[in-house]
Amino acid sequence: MVAGGRQQGTPDQAANVGAGADAGVTLSELNTRLDRAARRSTALVYHGCMLRDPNLIPLSRQHQHALALCVRLDRAMQAGRIDVEAWQGEIQQEFESEIEVHFAAEEKELFPAAARFLELKQVVAELLAEHILLRDYFARAAARSLDRQSLGTFGEKLVQHIRKEERQLFEGMQRVMSSQELAALGSALDEVLKSASQACALPSEATRLQAKP
Repeated sequence: MVAGGRQQGTPDQAANVGAGADAGVTLSELNTRLDRAARRSTALVYHGCMLRDPNLIPLSRQHQHALALCVRLDRAMQAGRIDVEAWQGEIQQEFESEIEVHFAAEEKELFPAAARFLELKQVVAELLAEHILLRDYFARAAARSLDRQSLGTFGEKLVQHIRKEERQLFEGMQRVMSSQELAALGSALDEVLKSASQACALPSEATRLQAKP
């Protein structure tokens, strides 16, 4: 299955588009740049890694959104301009609109498909444990109990988690799974992911992308 809107590529290039954006860029403008970067990445290989299978592109595109959030958070940390309340609200919104469904799709369809292969069992176990940790951060954000330091730690852990999925799990699955197995997985993922919000939440003045220090 190759849906019409799917493109091959990896998410890190798209997140880096946000890192080079102007300080006043809106999230909708950033998403436009992310989409352009994803289209350009069709002919690119990231650090020698394989191109992303089209059936995994919906998850990779959501990874782009989360990485863009982390870029903005990291910039704010570096600039020393952190509105803890505003950032917790945006993190909560991101989880409720997309990441919650993303985690559910991975746990229901992606991880069981990968765990059938011995060489992927360990990374699946690690990623499941990371979901538990990240859910705790999201719950703390919703309860407004994160501080500046824990916000920074959250961003670092979310980036590490996404990169492990992309570089270890996704590429491992592409090596060991047949095209038919990947297509069946893609159909199953689409069914779960269709409940994710299609709305684009704009950052507030406090969480917009900051200029590089």
